[in-house]
Amino acid sequence: MLTPELLQVLRAVDTPTVCNALEIAMGGRTAHGFTYGTLVATPKPLPAIVGIARTARIRASAPPQLDAATVRGTRLAYYRHVASHPAGPAIVVMQDLDERPGTGSFWGEVNSAVHEGLGVAGVLTNGSVRDIGDLSPTFPILAGSVGPSHAHVHVVDFGQPVEVFGLRVNDGDLIHADRHGAVLIAPQYLAQLPGCIALVKRKEAPLLDAARSGRFSLDMLEAAM
Repeated sequence: MLTPELLQVLRAVDTPTVCNALEIAMGGRTAHGFTYGTLVATPKPLPAIVGIARTARIRASAPPQLDAATVRGTRLAYYRHVASHPAGPAIVVMQDLDERPGTGSFWGEVNSAVHEGLGVAGVLTNGSVRDIGDLSPTFPILAGSVGPSHAHVHVVDFGQPVEVFGLRVNDGDLIHADRHGAVLIAPQYLAQLPGCIALVKRKEAPLLDAARSGRFSLDMLEAAM
């Protein structure tokens, strides 16, 4: 269960710390389950977001091959989907399917306000974002690029598996994300994470304290390690 207490613990740390804590919970390191590459954090780097994935896929390089009523109905159904998150806050994970992702932006002033108003915690997308100066200042959008136009952007489908920045995400997955990227939290490790986060901090403290002491040396490094 994603309790309020657990949410508070997870929101208080960055995504690299959660990755380190997951390694402790899993009993070893992994090269999977997190994003690869550099994301654009807009409207500015904001605190970490934690939530249940609501997935969607878009295209923008060409007009939709459907009538206007169907396109509008799909968009409304998508909004209903992202607004339904009884298990906890939602994070939209949106895959841009275009050959050149980011040709047209779904995310700008209007959709940042709409999604924040629907209770969504934030966005992870390989697509683009625009209206940087007019985005909701408290709504995190982690995008692949910045662009000026929405082009022919439209929702293709939602609730299906997506892949963004090398991370495969299913609708309903639990995600922790910030300016560094995103990581999946498997249900079996969720209850252990507060203890593992505390252990990460305890393990790092001796080395950090020594390095910042103003009298650091190789002998102190060896002792701290």
